[in-house]
Amino acid sequence: MRPARLTWTMVACLAGALALTSATMAQTSPSQGNAAPTADNAVLLTVFFKHDQSRPLNELNAQLDKQGFHKAFPPPGVEVVSWYVMMGIGQVITLRLPASRLREVNRVIEDTAWGPYRTEFYPTYDYKAVGMAQHDKATAN
Repeated sequence: MRPARLTWTMVACLAGALALTSATMAQTSPSQGNAAPTADNAVLLTVFFKHDQSRPLNELNAQLDKQGFHKAFPPPGVEVVSWYVMMGIGQVITLRLPASRLREVNRVIEDTAWGPYRTEFYPTYDYKAVGMAQHDKATAN
């Protein structure tokens, strides 16, 4: 019974190691796709860059420069729809990109923004035309 258990334990460990290696490899080599967003593949992504309020701004900016944030973000071909400073929070940026480039954008942020910023991501869609049409219809009556 023990040799069989040992064999199964070794198989499970090997399978786990292969799975972790695959996941690690998938996370370390982002695609440098050049796909452009189109009506059928575009997503909006709103990113909250919450700054570390325990550190001075010049220190945060120096770390962002050192990590290459301003050079790498946004990646080429990713459209910046809006970029605001939200006082007391940090920066809020909405991007338009092909869904196939979501991982690439995430990796750029992980590699260059983490430290000075904590990040939150929200899939977003443009509701303005619908909301305004509903308002217009309601006020016309």
